[in-house]
Amino acid sequence: MLIFLTLIKTYAWCFWGALRQFTRPISGNIETGAVLDLTRSRRALLLENAFLRQQILILERQNPRPKITVPDRLKLLFLARFLPKWKELLGIVQPETLLRWHRALFKRFWKKKSGTKHHPRQISDETIALIRQMAEENHLWGAERINGELLKLGIKVAKRTIQKYLPKSRRPSGQTWATFLRNHAQEIFVCDFTVGQDLCFRPIYLLVVMHLATRQIKHFNLTRNPTDPWMAQQMREISAWGEGPRFLICDNDAIFNQAFEQAALGAGTEIIHTPFYTPQANGHCERLVGSIKHECFDQMLIFHTQQARRVMKEYTSYY
Repeated sequence: MLIFLTLIKTYAWCFWGALRQFTRPISGNIETGAVLDLTRSRRALLLENAFLRQQILILERQNPRPKITVPDRLKLLFLARFLPKWKELLGIVQPETLLRWHRALFKRFWKKKSGTKHHPRQISDETIALIRQMAEENHLWGAERINGELLKLGIKVAKRTIQKYLPKSRRPSGQTWATFLRNHAQEIFVCDFTVGQDLCFRPIYLLVVMHLATRQIKHFNLTRNPTDPWMAQQMREISAWGEGPRFLICDNDAIFNQAFEQAALGAGTEIIHTPFYTPQANGHCERLVGSIKHECFDQMLIFHTQQARRVMKEYTSYY
């Protein structure tokens, strides 16, 4: 039974293919084509004639290379929708071109349909000007404060609407870090630690202190083991004879601990720790430390601490 059904299905497909080939339009013999058209429906013939007539109208234009306008493309796409054999009837362009027009039409349609609709603005120009004036004259006011002030005047505006019309670049409410460094450069020392290795790969710790305004190295020292008393002594040497700074900027290394801060407090110096993971906050000293490592420790073999101290003295006088 299964073999019988398979044979019937195969014969049906062969008959359907032969019928489609028999009713296919023939461009050779006109008489044969006219006889074959008698087997087709009137609707199919009208659609085919309209499709061919539209192509003839395009070709009859006087231009050497007729330009296919948007209405022409729409007509061809509409008629090809109802013609199963439209690829065989299309002669002025390639079938891939017509398919590309179809995809572009759908893309334009859905882009326009899904586009953002622009609603008319429901806030007056006077209110917008008032919002911007409040923001310019009161730098500490945010959207909520401006909304409250507008409510006092009887103007109801949403918070998001106020944020929309606020100036994009507003001056910060406080003093920036760069402004602080520029205003107090004469009273600021910056310091940092770095580590070098000798010939036997033993660490040598270097503390460098620099005056921010003049970029002069005020103090340096080296040690194999930086302890709390050693750090406190370095702070006393920095502020000896009352020449200590008002501010000392350092990072959050554990070596700048409570003993170091107590020695700085006794000398009248305020310790300012930079934020975590922000080496640019102490960029001047970071660059100095990088120069020392690149021009001194990376260019020669260090045998002991005394040699490293002599090298640093020569580099300090040069710097």
